[in-house]
Amino acid sequence: MTRIALGLEYDGRPFHGWQRQKSLPSIQSALEEALLQIAGHPVHVRCAGRTDAGVHACGQVVHFDTAAERTETAWIRGVNSFLPKAISVCWSREVPEDFHARYAARSRRYRYLLLNRGERSGLWAGRAGWFHRPLCLEAMQQAAEFLLGEHDFSAFRAAECQARNPVRNLTCVAIRREGDFFLFDFAANAFLQHMVRNMVGSLVYAGKGAWEPEYLRELLLARNRTLAAPTFPPDGLYFLGPSYDPALQLPMAESIQGNVVPASFSG
Repeated sequence: MTRIALGLEYDGRPFHGWQRQKSLPSIQSALEEALLQIAGHPVHVRCAGRTDAGVHACGQVVHFDTAAERTETAWIRGVNSFLPKAISVCWSREVPEDFHARYAARSRRYRYLLLNRGERSGLWAGRAGWFHRPLCLEAMQQAAEFLLGEHDFSAFRAAECQARNPVRNLTCVAIRREGDFFLFDFAANAFLQHMVRNMVGSLVYAGKGAWEPEYLRELLLARNRTLAAPTFPPDGLYFLGPSYDPALQLPMAESIQGNVVPASFSG
């Protein structure tokens, strides 16, 4: 058996999340069905990070085992020919048999794209979050500082989150403005369910003046989800991808990540 890793990008809107479901479309089921056509046998894929319904990805990584001998082109263009237009395989590599897309990941990165103007967008509907009132960048940046480091993130996890341990190490929270957009970048060893969308919601509360930036520290200490802001919509959330040991030489999506959203775009 050979272990293959694939890099994916997808628009999450047509799917009910990553994970295969019995009667609902998912990215996993679409990918496994396409791989079956090329491999000639059923394939089970494992991903670096499960994404919820409506969440997008620029650098999702998956692995699977196969007895089929195929070229890299077959695993890319061949598989793409059987995939929905909203999913694309960007690269393929043979990896060591002990490689695991999820457990080998050293960290993961997400970006939330938020349109901040009075009118909602037709062009970015489903691909960016939206908030109509003016937001203060400096207040959100100050609030974000309290989230950095290793904490119990219970205040920012979904009620149905199944993670046994709510402690995560958030190594980056960067917020900047590009025209009418705010870009929120997060990096951590791992994330809890809805963690990024819940943090964005609370940062927006600080940005609109409802909370002082220091309140984010109080939320962490309280470990109470009901005290934090509502969960932000999935529309603007992008999984930028995991990071691995450089020795694996996997082609991460650095160039793709910079295009969410182009710096010159002003809305």
